[in-house]
Amino acid sequence: MSAKSLQDVLDRTGNTVELLRNSQIGAYIYPVVPAEFTNFRREVISWRDAAVLFDQTHHMVNLFVSGPDALKLLSDTGINSMAKFPVDSAKQFVPVSPEGGVIGDGILFRLAEDEFVFVGRAPVANWLTFRASQGYNVDVRLDQRSPSRPYGKQVTRELWRFQIQGPRAWDVIEKVHGGTVEQVKFFRMGHLNIAGEQVRTLRHGMAGAPGLEIWGPYESYDRVRDAILEAGSEFGLEPCGSRAYSCNTLESGWIPSPLPAVYTAEELRPYREWLGADSYEVNNALAGSFVSDDIRDYYLNPWELGYGSFVKFDHDFIGRDALAAIEPETQRRKVTLAWNAEDVGKLLANPLDKDGPRYQFFDLPNANYGSSNFDSVVDADGNVVGLSLFTGYSVNERTALSLATVDPNVPLGAEVRVIWGEPDGGSRKTTVQPHEQFPVRAVVSPAPYSVVARETYRPGWRTAAKV
Repeated sequence: MSAKSLQDVLDRTGNTVELLRNSQIGAYIYPVVPAEFTNFRREVISWRDAAVLFDQTHHMVNLFVSGPDALKLLSDTGINSMAKFPVDSAKQFVPVSPEGGVIGDGILFRLAEDEFVFVGRAPVANWLTFRASQGYNVDVRLDQRSPSRPYGKQVTRELWRFQIQGPRAWDVIEKVHGGTVEQVKFFRMGHLNIAGEQVRTLRHGMAGAPGLEIWGPYESYDRVRDAILEAGSEFGLEPCGSRAYSCNTLESGWIPSPLPAVYTAEELRPYREWLGADSYEVNNALAGSFVSDDIRDYYLNPWELGYGSFVKFDHDFIGRDALAAIEPETQRRKVTLAWNAEDVGKLLANPLDKDGPRYQFFDLPNANYGSSNFDSVVDADGNVVGLSLFTGYSVNERTALSLATVDPNVPLGAEVRVIWGEPDGGSRKTTVQPHEQFPVRAVVSPAPYSVVARETYRPGWRTAAKV
């Protein structure tokens, strides 16, 4: 009999780490949106120098939650306080497991008194959907992310979702609106008129300067997108392809894909039995040089990911006791690692070295080769002092960067080494070829790395790391 649930798969496999390290899911794909409209370098530079149109329509789920118990469901599952959550505002929503490990994160919008939508990756949407079935008076509706490989078949969503960002973003916004647009507070919502459509907006700042996230019914996608591009042409607005899109997180400091911490807690067995055998949690690919026999060693708590300020003990929530037992000052903290140019040059030249060792391929601009990436960060004595979690190249900074979490005694400015590549020749993932490991020198730097983002973002999850 074939496995029907995540728990079935885990029971039959016996080793969760081996299951995920050898996932056959293949490379992560941002679906539907073209890889490049011009070239990824030009598109990345546009959000620093002019304006960019991010298309976020296809790679995230929308989970609509409504009803009398909607706020209670969210309060019971999130580390965030819901005491002050006005209508027409949003939060970075973070749930954890009973053991305190982060399950995922994303943006939670409050559309009306009892109406919310979560926008993000599958693990949080799966968890909320399951929890909603446990005695809450709520309605839940999932608008699933677009297929990674549609093979020419028609793709539709309930909503399109764009962001207009960059130093000229507000010029574009006011031109397409046809007049002055109030710059509401960060993560507050409003309305905008585009091509005869009134659309919802969220004040955001993915590129540092004031910008807006906007969304509306999918059937108006082409009309709205065309109007934005036409209005933005005089301000240097560039459409951003999926290849450039992932570079923004390197500059702004958001770690996008922590391993969902759901594989071990006995309290979560009913959840694992509910999750399908084809779920994200089954197919998620672990990658990198850090290898442990215990899947718990891959779990990350809120402080390690820069979400410590979100933890509020003014309400009861799943994982509260585990987080209350943690001493924040002893936890690893989020930083950016600036990779040594000479070492990165060796990685990039390696495919042309016919006689030398073979290293794991370093792709540009996104070098990750798994869904959840864990490379060991070591000090001069070879001691593991952190984990490198997301790696790539920033055109704006002309530097290879990775987002990492390091021990509290590792200061900014310290030189460390990131062990690039997997041990023992590599795993059986389809993104890996036989290779040797290569230690890359790197300097511990602030997160966000971008000076613009670091000095202009609202204090919180993207606030600069401290020495």
